Amino acid sequence: MNAVNFKLSGIAVPVSPADMLEEICEHFIEHAEVERKDGLAVLRSKLGTAQIKIENARLRIELDCPTRETLHMSRTVLAEHLFYFAENQPFELTWSEPTSLSALPNLHEVTVVSAYDVTPHMRRVIFSCADVMPFVDGDMHVRLLVPPKGRPPVWPGFRDDGRIAWPEGKNELLVRVYTIRALDRDRRELWIDFLQHPAPGMSTPGADFARDVRPGDVAALLGPGAGGLPEARTILLIGDESALPAIARIAAEAPAETRMRAIIEVEDGAEEQPLQSKGALSVQWLHRASYPNAAADMLVREAKAAIEAANDETFVWVACEKSDVRTIKTSLKARNHDRRMMYVAWYWERDMNTA
Repeated sequence: MNAVNFKLSGIAVPVSPADMLEEICEHFIEHAEVERKDGLAVLRSKLGTAQIKIENARLRIELDCPTRETLHMSRTVLAEHLFYFAENQPFELTWSEPTSLSALPNLHEVTVVSAYDVTPHMRRVIFSCADVMPFVDGDMHVRLLVPPKGRPPVWPGFRDDGRIAWPEGKNELLVRVYTIRALDRDRRELWIDFLQHPAPGMSTPGADFARDVRPGDVAALLGPGAGGLPEARTILLIGDESALPAIARIAAEAPAETRMRAIIEVEDGAEEQPLQSKGALSVQWLHRASYPNAAADMLVREAKAAIEAANDETFVWVACEKSDVRTIKTSLKARNHDRRMMYVAWYWERDMNTA
């Protein structure tokens, strides 16, 4: 390791260190290079290296990162996930040093430039950003932070345990995860597409923001993080309209030699979008409005058939509703598809009334 790297140690005390270490490896294998040997796990990513070892009924964490900013980002990523893995069980996390940053290094304040409908149920908001370079050739996903109407924004900072300290009360932010659909380096602008959910009775604060936003409104993007662009000669893309912005971004940025097949479920023909790509791309559109009553699982059935026909060198990218994702993931496991050659994530949940 380079001597100028930034290092930090931490101690996590979960109910079961072995179970938590297993969960860490299971989760981060889709986001980092993971090595596991007995009670030691080593995670390598563009943020740096994390060594996590079972020691005296605890987890000892050693972070080694190229910059001070990536060190604090690594600490936050781990802290947020560890507390999530612990759920409601007792859990403690302490670090050898407090944060030396007063603000989150990957928070970018943005200003709304314009907003318009791409299709009847997809609305695009274009933001100006002083520095778009962190979003170039990186992960696609960001957390959008929207301050309360009529109040100056109060952005989050750090907690002592490394987690994000979110503003509360009158300064509470709307926080939702979205995909950077595209960016313009010269104009320093970013596009985010917001699905305007047609389901009646659903609370849609993110979609409401996109509908009501005005030029000059201020928000922030936290990231990018997760949802990297697949690197493979052959890619199978599967998703519904919630995944359409990510599928479009992947297709647009794929190299010319890439061969892609996309299976995309939308409400009807009016929701289809032209997908641009330098690579070879075939798109199969599924129209939910035209399904017979017995064919509600059409996306799952088409996905399973496509996965069965795919070869081992195909990167399988899947994002849609939670229960559908679980079914599709079972098919991938059944054929022992390489975990490094797939991205499988649920973007919404059918039984939830908030999006």
